[in-house]
Amino acid sequence: MSSENAKIPVKTRKHLYSAFIVGGISSVILQPLDLLKTRKQQKRNHNQKYHLKNDIKKSNLLDLWKGTFPSFLRTSIGSALYLTSLNSFRHIIFQFENNREYNKSSTLPKISNVGNLISASVARSSVGFLLMPLTVIKTRFESSLYNYKTLSDAYTDIMRESGVKGFFKGFGSTILRDSPYAGIYLMNYELSKTFLNRYSENSLFINSSSAIVAAIVSSTVTAPFDTIRVRIQLQPKLNKNLFNTFTDIVKNEGVLNLFDGLTLRLIRKSLAAGIAWGVYEELIK
Repeated sequence: MSSENAKIPVKTRKHLYSAFIVGGISSVILQPLDLLKTRKQQKRNHNQKYHLKNDIKKSNLLDLWKGTFPSFLRTSIGSALYLTSLNSFRHIIFQFENNREYNKSSTLPKISNVGNLISASVARSSVGFLLMPLTVIKTRFESSLYNYKTLSDAYTDIMRESGVKGFFKGFGSTILRDSPYAGIYLMNYELSKTFLNRYSENSLFINSSSAIVAAIVSSTVTAPFDTIRVRIQLQPKLNKNLFNTFTDIVKNEGVLNLFDGLTLRLIRKSLAAGIAWGVYEELIK
């Protein structure tokens, strides 16, 4: 698209509330998948296997939405901050590269693969650091190892156990998960959009389908770091750091356990991405 016909950049405020809405909606709808994934990833006794059906049978319907409030806060605020800052970074790179191209299904600027990798990784890492306390609380709420009733209960327990640093446990594995996830995701998302734009005029279908494909690829690549993150945040005294947790899982449980909960994560991430990015792109038009 020529510079004369270039689309007008969407106001930051619209990115902010659009991302907040879609992030919040997807977190509530898909919370059971997050909860079951966390429970599958948590450390178990030797030779103890996790049975998904048994956990579902033992739970009533509302139990599957345990941890929804911290999940809603983290995802809605996180989506708003991430997509807004990502848009700002991409527009800076867009102006620097000066290619003035857009996909017809999107009002977001089209930039190079390297630009997508850098902008998404930086934005995700920054937001991830700010929201680490909510991430730790969310993970503990979802686990069967804790029985918090309120956010205050979680806050008090973590402070008593580890102090302020307890709210940043697993930050290394979280960044090693989120930074490459975001970069790989955005690069594949834009590549898929470019490909599908040749065959369809339906922007919602193009953007949602591209988001699902991108989420599957990036979730699979970063799955081991998600498992390590969960272990460290749930039992920091047993799982001191990323390396010790990694070696413990490989030595005592096997390499495949690094991918615990991958199926649930793929379902959750692909559905969340399809909903969030599909609706988000429509809202900001």
